[in-house]
Amino acid sequence: MKKQPTKAWMIAGLFAFAALGLTVTPALAHHSFAMYDQTKTVTLTGVAHQFVAQANHAELHFYLVSPDGKLAKGADGKYVDYGIEMAGAAAVAAQGITADTFPVGTIFSVKVNPLRDGSNFGSRVGTIAKCPAKTPPAAGKTCDSVSGSTLLGGTAF
Repeated sequence: MKKQPTKAWMIAGLFAFAALGLTVTPALAHHSFAMYDQTKTVTLTGVAHQFVAQANHAELHFYLVSPDGKLAKGADGKYVDYGIEMAGAAAVAAQGITADTFPVGTIFSVKVNPLRDGSNFGSRVGTIAKCPAKTPPAAGKTCDSVSGSTLLGGTAF
């Protein structure tokens, strides 16, 4: 004789299935890039102060260099801190972008799609141009214009 599942077991099974769905969905979910204004591309030059290697997205944090070639300061008198989001740490490492290649003090230029809300953060677009050690670009220029600069993550800036 075949046993029929009881109502209690069917309800328990339904709850277990729902719980599984609630735990798996966030693991599979990923934010879109809708928070970045992909209609705008901004070219920035900065001085690295932190590289964050994460599985989902590596981040590079830096102090912004103003067009006059000096570190930009905000209304509070502090250096303007900016960050960029990139692909995962393994993917950017394959492009030569690591904590070792971007130690504190590294000067570089990057193109980003900025956050729509105007916060100092953006999504990297294309190549990063890295200036030679302690050699910033001329005022109003980017690192790709500096003799001896290197391009990471692409072949053209």
